[in-house]
Amino acid sequence: MQTTWAYLSNNLVYAAMGIFALSFLVHAFETAWAVRTSEQSEDTEGSLKTKTLDYTRTERAARIATALMVLGFLLLLAGTIARGISAKHVPWSNMYEFSLTGALAFTGAYLAALRKYDLRWLGLFVSISVLLTLGTAITLLYRDSAPLVPALKSTWLVIHVVTAIISGGIFLLSNVIAGAYLYLDSMESRGERKVWAKRLPELETLDQLSYRLVAFVFPLWTFSVIAGAIWAESAWGRYWGWDPKETWAFITWVAYAAYLHARVTIGWRGKRAAWLCLFAGSTFLFNYVYVNVWGTGKHTYSGL
Repeated sequence: MQTTWAYLSNNLVYAAMGIFALSFLVHAFETAWAVRTSEQSEDTEGSLKTKTLDYTRTERAARIATALMVLGFLLLLAGTIARGISAKHVPWSNMYEFSLTGALAFTGAYLAALRKYDLRWLGLFVSISVLLTLGTAITLLYRDSAPLVPALKSTWLVIHVVTAIISGGIFLLSNVIAGAYLYLDSMESRGERKVWAKRLPELETLDQLSYRLVAFVFPLWTFSVIAGAIWAESAWGRYWGWDPKETWAFITWVAYAAYLHARVTIGWRGKRAAWLCLFAGSTFLFNYVYVNVWGTGKHTYSGL
């Protein structure tokens, strides 16, 4: 039965990858084949035309791409649950399982934000990012299900890791938006936006959205760090030992706290705030990738 669940999990992950690939292709089709319309220039009476992209003609493609993203999310969720059933514990014991849940959290954060904000312009990036994450997980990080090490056999595993995963997904979404802000700001500083970029929101909108996402999830990340300390005391008899993973989790907390502080008290907006947001996100990614895979200390659960 355990082997059957593992087989089912693998096939669900493969199916999710296929759906995310289709979503990526449909998003690419939406942008590449948006109908070009010619508009008469206001300052001339000649035949000078300017080209724009009319996304109203590709609205159906956008909806299909989003529906495929939802389907891919559900398949990946089912695959992750099946992995947990196969292993007889929550699926967070190695880098393969971390990658599945990380991709799940990132996609979930995007789809949740999509209910309130028109972020379909991010669909192309989200789908390819998830594809690359899952592809890396399957080809380089895959490990068979195995029992939990003693330190992970705790209720705090669920509490700490769930909050960390949700926080990470929203942090990364905020970082992508901050990156989009910097790219568009650079484009506008050299002149008008390129045709395809005119669909994207105004800089002020991106700046505010990135900030709201961080402000929303920062308390959850704070709780995650505290929960990790409580778990450490239960597992190893001390709340804090400056283990590499603990240290970088704290650095991430400080970086995002500095970002929020700079916005609220100093009034940082725009480029400076976006760069600080990206720096904070880079500390999270460093902790997730480098410390998990090559780090030493008590948090060596990558399975590699």
